[in-house]
Amino acid sequence: MLQDILKNRKVPGSPKGIYSVCTAHPFAIRAAMRQALSNSSPLLVEATSNQVNQFGGYTGMLPADFRRLVEELAANENFPVDRLILGGDHLGPNPWRHEAADRAMTYAEALISEYAKAGFKKLHLDASMSCAGDPADLPAEVVAARSARLCAAAEKASVCEPVYVIGTEVPPPGGAKETMESMHVTSAGDAEETLQLHRNAFKDMGLERALDRVIAIVVQPGVEFNHDSVYEYRPADSRELQNWLEPHSPLVFEAHSTDYQRPRAYRELVDDGFAILKVGPAVTFAMREALFALAEIERQIVDRSRQSQLMETVERAMVSSPANWKGHYHGGAEEQRLLRMFSYSDRIRYYWNEPEVRAAVDRLLMNLRMVAIPETLLSAYMPLQYHALREGLVNREPLELVLHATQQSLRPYAEACFPGS
Repeated sequence: MLQDILKNRKVPGSPKGIYSVCTAHPFAIRAAMRQALSNSSPLLVEATSNQVNQFGGYTGMLPADFRRLVEELAANENFPVDRLILGGDHLGPNPWRHEAADRAMTYAEALISEYAKAGFKKLHLDASMSCAGDPADLPAEVVAARSARLCAAAEKASVCEPVYVIGTEVPPPGGAKETMESMHVTSAGDAEETLQLHRNAFKDMGLERALDRVIAIVVQPGVEFNHDSVYEYRPADSRELQNWLEPHSPLVFEAHSTDYQRPRAYRELVDDGFAILKVGPAVTFAMREALFALAEIERQIVDRSRQSQLMETVERAMVSSPANWKGHYHGGAEEQRLLRMFSYSDRIRYYWNEPEVRAAVDRLLMNLRMVAIPETLLSAYMPLQYHALREGLVNREPLELVLHATQQSLRPYAEACFPGS
């Protein structure tokens, strides 16, 4: 299905590409399913090596657990399982990069084997991260050789014939860390070198059949975001890449860190050959905005003694367990507090599974189910959902409001990839 979409993307009336929703949160996945249902389109959902791995990741899920979760959500949303495509993102040594390369790669091979055994169809081979003892800038030849090792492990364990994404110019998971003053767009020469090195490495390991299933290469098209700003796509910056891609069809580019771009940018990216658009933090960012808006409504209409104290609970959880944000958010105490709550990087996504945070979310939704949320408060705190309510597109059930708001973050992607659907 995925290969057919990419192969036929220039055929009039066909999908022009596909977006990939990188999240493990059930609310975000349900919202993505609703968007795909509204477009009658397939849905590509990916888990990352940090979220889901053989040790559970930060969600506590193995790849097989993630598959079961997504399929259960699909059943609840009446989403056809045969339109689901599961992928693994940044599969490689990244979670263990503090280890020596041999040990980290052994873990990475076990990781991708678990994804392959669980029937994940799309596998992103990401060996671009330096491990302990590696040079800071890992040579492209080493990245390609390690990617081939990962592919070999996947091929051996797979219950289907997965498709692969390769590439050495992979943006850091979750967005850039520092202020963006300039953007390095991948050159055509670097893309050519990446492709040839991977082809050679695959052939050296007897992976010719897998090489035929390499569908995309990750490059930097000139999109990125950090904590409080977005580097917007400019088609002219990637013209050289677009010209390079043309004779390599049906190969396409995969664009990471496309979160928070303006709607026109997604249409331009897809037209320019970036036919797989990755989105992650923007989805849970929208979900967080909706939950915080409901918490503000709760403050107005629920007795303080019964309130969820959601924002305070999230803050306590993040401060008491800072590992997932401390190396990303800098500055003074107040600046760090604002980043924890509102950053585009959305490090909050690592904390929704904490028991006290989950309990606060459950309490918030329960409290607001017991009252009728006034239209005027919806207008004040969730204006888009207020207008949707007036149009009869959503009701006042609090979780429905969250799912509606989360789904809106995916509409520009859907309109770019499935125009007219």
